[in-house]
Amino acid sequence: MRILVVEDDAQISKGIEAGLKANAYAVDCIFDGKDARYLPCDVDYDCILLDLGLPGIDGVELLKTWRKEGNKTPVIIITARDGLDDRVQGLDIGADDYVVKPFDLVEVLARIRAVTRRSIVSEDVTTLSNGILTLDPLSHEVSVKEEDGSVKNHSLTSREYALLEALLRRPGTVLSRESIEDKIYAFGEEVESNAIEFIIHNIRKKVGAANIKNVRGVGWKVVKGNS
Repeated sequence: MRILVVEDDAQISKGIEAGLKANAYAVDCIFDGKDARYLPCDVDYDCILLDLGLPGIDGVELLKTWRKEGNKTPVIIITARDGLDDRVQGLDIGADDYVVKPFDLVEVLARIRAVTRRSIVSEDVTTLSNGILTLDPLSHEVSVKEEDGSVKNHSLTSREYALLEALLRRPGTVLSRESIEDKIYAFGEEVESNAIEFIIHNIRKKVGAANIKNVRGVGWKVVKGNS
């Protein structure tokens, strides 16, 4: 998944970025509200962590503008404003959750998982699955249901986890190379020309080549349901 962090405190931003990357997220960090204004229109983020006290355009105005424009990306407000009125206002203008500083990164990770689950139609469990492959966001393992009914578990690297997660969030949908890169790489990260093929090759060795299908000239997908 790809996360946008809009936070003007460099130390807090760096800490969030390091923690998210360690948990297989691609992270873009922005320090000014003006710079963040159009990013959700240009990049398909899975979640936004938004500070309220920003230079340029404050977080309240940013969120109001995004929601008015129809952007439905889950937003978690992260702020030192801990008053009840502040929390109510944040939720009323369209935030999906609200975390008060100082916070524990473990809590933020749990809230990201919660709001991104709610954004998936009919998704009500902590795992992602198409009936054959089941991805656990806590252990970063994938379970593979074999033809004989047995289940094998495999550990994934951060890149493997992020790529397989992108596919399992939309079973049956073909994702192009560009859309996969957008999900697993942040701004400024160098992407080698065959990087996606290399990651998919390694995942296939663990889960079976038949479970990740290539649609020539278009992209890759996992099958929908047990088909």
